[in-house]
Amino acid sequence: MTATLDWPGLLRAGLRELGLRPHEFWALTPAELQLMLGRDRGATPLARDRFDELLQAFPDT
Repeated sequence: MTATLDWPGLLRAGLRELGLRPHEFWALTPAELQLMLGRDRGATPLARDRFDELLQAFPDT
């Protein structure tokens, strides 16, 4: 199964959020666009084992 991209959403983000012109948008790769939108930033979701470690280290009292 091939993953699909939300092209309308990406186009809106590129044009509105980044102020790109259409030819600038279409010259980008999806990876470049996501990097420019900052979607690769942010914290990695907390895994259950790390959550359990934190619960043991900082129990509710």
